[in-house]
Amino acid sequence: MKWYNEPPVWNEQEQEQVITVTSGLKTDFWRKTHYGFIRDTGHFYYQEITGDFMAVVKITGQYQELYDQAGLMIRENDQTWLKCGIEFVDGVQYASTVVTREYSDWSVVGIPENPPSLWLELQCSRGAVEVKYSLDGEHFTMMRLAYLTEAETVQVGLMCASPEREGFQVVFEGFQIKTLSA
Repeated sequence: MKWYNEPPVWNEQEQEQVITVTSGLKTDFWRKTHYGFIRDTGHFYYQEITGDFMAVVKITGQYQELYDQAGLMIRENDQTWLKCGIEFVDGVQYASTVVTREYSDWSVVGIPENPPSLWLELQCSRGAVEVKYSLDGEHFTMMRLAYLTEAETVQVGLMCASPEREGFQVVFEGFQIKTLSA
């Protein structure tokens, strides 16, 4: 795996399948919609995957400031990508998905209370991505089904950002990518 915008502090414990990240100053992924700006400065730890796949991870973050975020990302390039996970808004953790095909769109699902951790599952098949989340790692709920890209090879991995500060800490556990047969 390799970094796109490597964070100032990170650690990987391969045996335990734990990756700990501390974000850099004013990092984000966003394109144009509503705010009018482009940000491509978030941290993304990825590998390239060809064909259909499923990715899963557990995330635990120290969410404190507006838009602190962590989760999974699929990326073709700077204009075509999807990020999902937790995004912190007005003191609340939302299950969030942003799909970007030149312009970003943002959808959120309210979570009853700020959970200590969130599990994510992405399944990508023939250009469509199904995004699911879980509060217990066993029972998953779909929060988005979106078309992303028909590119044969994409980058898939862990994403975090802190648009309003630096020093957001997040722990990723049990990250796996499984290729799916056609």
